[in-house]
Amino acid sequence: MTELTTVEGLSPYHGYETWYRVTGDLTSPKLPLVVAHGGPGCTHDYVDSFKALAADGRPVIHYDQIGNGKSTHLPDEGGDFWTVAFFLGELDALLAHLGIAGRYALLGQSWGGMLAAEHAVRRPAGLKALVLANSLASMDLWVAAAAGLRAALPADVRDALDRHEADGSTDDPEYLSATMEFYNRHVCRVVPWPDEVKRTFDWVAKDPTVYFTMNGPNEFHVVGTMRSWTIVDRLDRIAAPTLVFRGAHDEATAECVQPFLDRIPDVEGWVFPHSSHMPHVEETADCLALVERFLAKHD
Repeated sequence: MTELTTVEGLSPYHGYETWYRVTGDLTSPKLPLVVAHGGPGCTHDYVDSFKALAADGRPVIHYDQIGNGKSTHLPDEGGDFWTVAFFLGELDALLAHLGIAGRYALLGQSWGGMLAAEHAVRRPAGLKALVLANSLASMDLWVAAAAGLRAALPADVRDALDRHEADGSTDDPEYLSATMEFYNRHVCRVVPWPDEVKRTFDWVAKDPTVYFTMNGPNEFHVVGTMRSWTIVDRLDRIAAPTLVFRGAHDEATAECVQPFLDRIPDVEGWVFPHSSHMPHVEETADCLALVERFLAKHD
């Protein structure tokens, strides 16, 4: 077993700074794995478990996207600033800063998977393997899926959600409590939430700029700038071998991920039976083993 080393740093981008952490040795013969977190507007904390892949020699890079966590915060910027193109540029800058742009694997979870797919359709020469975890191919599919899951909530919970959304009072404690009913079923079924998951949501609460701007107040009331996003018609451009997975209870339903499976040329899929949106937390050992088996085929 390789002894783990950890290095933290800051990657410059357009005058801002992206915090990153490398677990393991970037000189390893194994593909370095870059992990892109979700949101938009979350942090690396809740996907921290992927660093355990470094125990067998695979370097793992986590980072906080700008606007979040330990990276530069810009609470005064609006929707014209927080764009897919901005975050794609940040990822490119990080790959170059670390000197791995010529050979790497990329795992994107939820919004991170949307970003990773956008990165992959450009066919970067250095992308050797792609993992789309609990992600979605279009926001229309996501919103439709959320409506179906929401319809299965208890009547009083649905009523609270409907009333406060109609009133614009989505910060009301009753609304937030109803939101947690959805989250505990379809976001993370380990209750109470583990510390790493709670840390991410605490960061979002401190600075919700990116999340509120691009997404909306929560996972199922999507009113942000990403509402019309889709990559369905571009998926056939992805050249990298791709692993797609979700949880059986995931807010990223089968319909959300099906275009990935139908349209990416070299793709395989998996469903974790006991998980919702975070198999890396809910079925950690099985999730990490699946990812490692996939990446090992492309080292």
